[in-house]
Amino acid sequence: MGNDTAASCCGDSKNTSSQNDVKSPVVVIGGGPVGLAAAAQLHERGLPFVLLEAGASAGASVAEWGHVRIFSPWRYNIDKAAHRLLDAAGWAEPNPEALPTGAELVDLYLQPLAKLPALSGSIRYHAEVVAIGRAGVDRVTTAGRESAPFVVRLATGEDVLTSAVIDASGTWRTPNVIGAIGLPAHGERDAAAFVESALPDVLGAARDRYAGRHTVVVGSGHSAANTLLALAELAEQEPGTRITWATRGGSIDRAVGGGDADALPGRGALGTGMKLLADSGRVALLTGFAVHAVTHDGTSVTLTAADGRTITADRIIGATGFRPDHTIADELRLDLDPALGCTRALAPLIDPNEHSCGTVRPHGVDELAQPEPGYYAVGMKSYGRAPTFLMATGYEQVRSIAAALAGDWTAARDVQLDLPETGVCSSTLGAKAMLDDAAARYGLAPEVPGQLVSAALRHLPAAGSVTAATHAAAAELGIDPQVALQLAALAGEEFDLPRADLGLVTVPAASGGGCCA
Repeated sequence: MGNDTAASCCGDSKNTSSQNDVKSPVVVIGGGPVGLAAAAQLHERGLPFVLLEAGASAGASVAEWGHVRIFSPWRYNIDKAAHRLLDAAGWAEPNPEALPTGAELVDLYLQPLAKLPALSGSIRYHAEVVAIGRAGVDRVTTAGRESAPFVVRLATGEDVLTSAVIDASGTWRTPNVIGAIGLPAHGERDAAAFVESALPDVLGAARDRYAGRHTVVVGSGHSAANTLLALAELAEQEPGTRITWATRGGSIDRAVGGGDADALPGRGALGTGMKLLADSGRVALLTGFAVHAVTHDGTSVTLTAADGRTITADRIIGATGFRPDHTIADELRLDLDPALGCTRALAPLIDPNEHSCGTVRPHGVDELAQPEPGYYAVGMKSYGRAPTFLMATGYEQVRSIAAALAGDWTAARDVQLDLPETGVCSSTLGAKAMLDDAAARYGLAPEVPGQLVSAALRHLPAAGSVTAATHAAAAELGIDPQVALQLAALAGEEFDLPRADLGLVTVPAASGGGCCA
């Protein structure tokens, strides 16, 4: 473990270094992108730390959505201190403009970072944190509280003493329910075997669960859009595969995003492609479907909306976002925003009713501070229920906190971010890279999707609809028409889609706003 490892808790807190003693190690919870960035920043500041990761390796949660392409390019996904450490070790940096998958993020960045000698000796795996408190005091006790070290308790029963806690444990393990009011729908827990959370690998590991079956995707964010596009591709390969998209809202604006105006082209294309899937009828759309109850008969599952409508399917995918779990910090003094579950100072800066990830103001230690000095929730967890988070935001958070823990308050408060202006924010497939992947799976040359788009645009005035234009372009190029529709959906940013193309759904111009991760 090395000499940076936190000591086991063993008695009187008076004999332990105070939280402001830089010789006492900082505990970082979580070995994902933001947790490892915190480790790199602490190392660069000369502050001892121990990183506790519940999984077997760095990026364990990211690996679970490894098939997903991130909509932001590499240049937004690498922490600066981590970059400097990796460069010094002769790291081969990925193309800054390429869109990585989750698996590439782990293999090409997180694991090489975690294996560096500067960090590896202070990282513990299979170290699940179950509670955090203060040595010698409970939450009610004030006297001596600030001088008492934190006690970080592991699932094994081991207690770890630390001067400060940076909680980067994320929200992947705590998805939102599909019930429309934030509570589980009636019967939702009993039907858990039929309900899967966001981003299953429907074209890979989870293929057999969805091929030839009817799936309902619940949600209106980019996780939903990503899954719908993958299911549409599966439907072209597996006869009998049916897809229904159920959204609580009255339109699909949230999934459409910034369209052609989006500063992250992958996300804009993804939203525009969803218009084509809905308009062409390849995805059945149920708007205003607020899930109230879930029932099953052992072989199929039925969703009932608050207005009484029902839909029966084989599988349900809940792409309804995530929420933080603050249970491990129950014995700490936290002041959380009542709506979002983040700090009160941060809430107005990230409110998804007002902001996208590109309009979030830079923020750091001051906005993330709690009444419990020395405890900071960072990364996805820091945003509570707001889905407007980008990795670059988390990297700046931990840079600011590391500077503050080192006593460099000038640097801590000099928070800056260079983020793209965006309409919608979440981790999802970059549609351009997804288009290349799809073309390869269909055995088509890389240039074919571009040729399809150009031909469809030529046919559009005479065809009268994007679907008809795509069919005409497919005939011209000798492409299967259903494959062409799939490629056109993925290449949707190239289309100026007319509204209500087939009279199935009207999609007003997107104005930005919230999303679901």
